[in-house]
Amino acid sequence: MEVTREIYWNVGHGVIIPMYLLALAAFGVLAWGFWQRLLLWRQGKPLDRFDRYDQRVMRMIDDVFSQEKIFRVRDGGLPHALFFWGFLTLFVGTLLVMVQADFFTPVLQFNLLSGEFYKAFSLVLDVAGITAILMLASLFIRRFVTRPKGLEIVRDDYIVLPLLFVILVTGFLVEGLRMAATELQQQPELARFSPGGLLAAQLFAGWPLDTLHATHKALWWFHLALVLGFFCAIPYTKLRHIFTTSANAFLAPLEAKGYIATINLEDDSVEQFGAAGITDLTWKDIFDADACTSCKRCQERCPAYATGKPLSPMKIVQQIGEVAFTNPQANLIETVSQDALWACTTCRACQDICPATIEHVNKILEMRRNLTLMEGAFPGDEVKTAINNLEVNGNPFGLAYAARGDWAAGLDVTVMAEDAGVDILYFVGCYASFDKRNQEVARNFIRICNAAGIKAGILGKEEKCCGEPSRKLGNEYQYQMTAQENIALIRGYGVKRIVTTCPHCFNTLARDYQDLGLDLPVEHYTTFIATLLEHNRLTLPPEPELFNCTYHDSCYIGRYMDIIDQPRNILTAAGGRITEMNKSGYDSFCCGAGGGRILAEEKLGSKISEARVKMAMDTGASLLVSNCPFCLTMFEDGIKTGGAEGQIRVRDLAEIVAERITA
Repeated sequence: MEVTREIYWNVGHGVIIPMYLLALAAFGVLAWGFWQRLLLWRQGKPLDRFDRYDQRVMRMIDDVFSQEKIFRVRDGGLPHALFFWGFLTLFVGTLLVMVQADFFTPVLQFNLLSGEFYKAFSLVLDVAGITAILMLASLFIRRFVTRPKGLEIVRDDYIVLPLLFVILVTGFLVEGLRMAATELQQQPELARFSPGGLLAAQLFAGWPLDTLHATHKALWWFHLALVLGFFCAIPYTKLRHIFTTSANAFLAPLEAKGYIATINLEDDSVEQFGAAGITDLTWKDIFDADACTSCKRCQERCPAYATGKPLSPMKIVQQIGEVAFTNPQANLIETVSQDALWACTTCRACQDICPATIEHVNKILEMRRNLTLMEGAFPGDEVKTAINNLEVNGNPFGLAYAARGDWAAGLDVTVMAEDAGVDILYFVGCYASFDKRNQEVARNFIRICNAAGIKAGILGKEEKCCGEPSRKLGNEYQYQMTAQENIALIRGYGVKRIVTTCPHCFNTLARDYQDLGLDLPVEHYTTFIATLLEHNRLTLPPEPELFNCTYHDSCYIGRYMDIIDQPRNILTAAGGRITEMNKSGYDSFCCGAGGGRILAEEKLGSKISEARVKMAMDTGASLLVSNCPFCLTMFEDGIKTGGAEGQIRVRDLAEIVAERITA
């Protein structure tokens, strides 16, 4: 007997025309639903996300089918990925059956689903179906039974999960009824290649043949109705993320991570800066609300949310959707709240983990731009004072220009105004220029350059803040004015290469300044030192004194710039035995200073810096190593206010390296 099965067994080929007509109607409902969503997305401003088409397509294929982003999610990631692959396999198998029945058999007179191929086909589909059911049960338990803190349950959850479950179960029951009437009696050996169907068939063993036929036919139509209902429900429920999340992998920006659109301040026709209403955002910002699956991974990673601030990246995306889809005239900022917007540290932890590739941070920055540029609002009076100081004195402390280079007194470092023939321009930044603790980092960096034979120059009193805090607080005007002055100065000296010890200066000069015309190699000192070591320009003791430590990944060189391993390699070479914190690498927890928060008092919730210091203390290490002046400042404060003095101390990587090379 041929190893195969009869397609449309019991229901007959007469179902083909009505089945396809019903399917066409279901896809019509699906298309109409998405057309209605499209009209809502188009409330936003234009944005071109269809350039470099081939690159976008390849990225989408990789993201969707590899489920790589899902796998990064510890809680529920694996079950979701396995469910996706299982359900996808069933869908592909169903399409193959349709092609066999409606093309291969009538047109080519060829049966692909036979012999050994059919055995493998049947086994793979049954295993996929069983896997999908088990994973769906796991996800059901997570959402409705164990329910992690912060995971919200909405109406769609009561529709989507049961619908998927019933579709999968009825599929096996239909298969079991067919097998009970055919394979169990005629080809019992073949039944072993359908383990799920065989299990279901045992339920119907011994039933009269007429009963099996009648039940099978009724359940076949019921299963078809559920499947068609599934397609109809997609645009009207959370199921739409099947399309929108996949599309978001295509639509995600191709610019460097953390890219912020530069406003054309010379355009006199622009009357509105930033976003106050839904039409001030782009269509992609609204589309993101439809791509969101409310999985709360972004919320779990948010340092502001974790320390009791009124910010949830997930809720901001949802609130944008609520305004766009139900009340487009609403004031967006009032809906989200200023406290939530100002709480963001722009650490990008939310975007980094989001399986739907949603862009949270730039939405927040657009609303901040409106607050600052249109309303003159700031998180607090202390921030307003710091911004005024930046405008008048070029630094947030309000200290005199002339003192900016005083930290370098007695060091072998060149002031560019006296000699521009240097190997690198060291862009010092405000904290290393004026803050006593961070001045030590600057001095040690110069010592490292001296030891490597690198002639370093500084702008001294001519240097101004890079403008990053102003920009992240929404003050694009002040940022651009400051940036253009710095750029003109750097160009005037014919600088060939820039190195910074501040990740915020690094990102701003290396990426943001490009929009304003600065196109020079800019490097953070961690990769700069790593290269010096690699090329033997800098030598550390071959057997350094070992010390226990833990290392903090600054958000702006870790998640923003993918610099993860180099600082650790340097630290290890210097004798550091690193015990990683619970949140490290791309999962690192922010110090709390980013997004201009370094200038603001932390009045809501608990201190982010204290939470991070606690994580460092939990490793048992007595030394916390950083690579950022903001982080160093925040951790010094967190140690004091968190009662950790004498238990742990913080040092910059440059201090450790300089100490080793001069030992």
